[in-house]
Amino acid sequence: MYMNTGYLNHSHMDFKDKSRPLIVGSCGIYRLSEHTKMPTYRPRGRVDFQIIYIAAGCGHFHFDTVDNETIVPAGNIVIFRPKELQKYEYYGEDKTEVYWIHFTGSDVKNILRKYGFPDNERIFPVGTSIEYERVFKRIIIELQRCQDNYEEMLTLLLRHLLIIFQRELTREQVLKNEYLDHEMDTAMTYFNENYNRDINIEEYATSKGMSVSWFIRSFKKFTGSTPMQFIVALRVNNAQVLLETTNYSINEISKIVGYDNQLYFSRLFHKLKGFSPREYRKTRKSEI
Repeated sequence: MYMNTGYLNHSHMDFKDKSRPLIVGSCGIYRLSEHTKMPTYRPRGRVDFQIIYIAAGCGHFHFDTVDNETIVPAGNIVIFRPKELQKYEYYGEDKTEVYWIHFTGSDVKNILRKYGFPDNERIFPVGTSIEYERVFKRIIIELQRCQDNYEEMLTLLLRHLLIIFQRELTREQVLKNEYLDHEMDTAMTYFNENYNRDINIEEYATSKGMSVSWFIRSFKKFTGSTPMQFIVALRVNNAQVLLETTNYSINEISKIVGYDNQLYFSRLFHKLKGFSPREYRKTRKSEI
């Protein structure tokens, strides 16, 4: 096992200090070998804040209760706030490598919020980066060497770390939003062009490499309706146009928009529009 650590004033005790907005207390690296295990259990937590960056392998975390295990893989950070239960384990067989930093101050909550870390979340996907590791190592060196103005340098380095974490979080969110927009636009186009065919939502989602539940949930978030509700609305709205502008029979219109069963179509139309197709056509003609 490899480890390298640095502590403010060479003290291993956690502390709370509100004399300044942000104060770094300690920082370190753990790199586990094949047969090692490193457990941590602090039932009452600590009085300071902690960020744990999983650079390789994974960590086994127990949030809120000791029985609730969450495996956090590389590319994520975990934030512990004061007095939160801290129970987690690292295993050599996972080839785990972690970087950690403890900090306190009078304005920590606002600083974390400013950089995109809300109070009610613990795990943040920031990806892996050599730059993160360089900043952590620089902080350790500053704690070990205690050069002039090193406490101010520690604060600047921690803010640097938070900023590059935030940039990655923002970039990931933009990429996710772009992917979501593209996939939902593609789905809407497909449904608009094929609404009168037999569309299987599960087959469509699978063909795009998406889980059915994720696709339905995302589509509803994007459009306000589920895929099937969207398709039904297209069919009924187009049937409405045909009732107003053509002399096709109700049965013909039903088939044009994708329903072989005229009775089912009529019931569905009535449910959505408040009129049967025949009543709707009659009402519209009387208005002209």
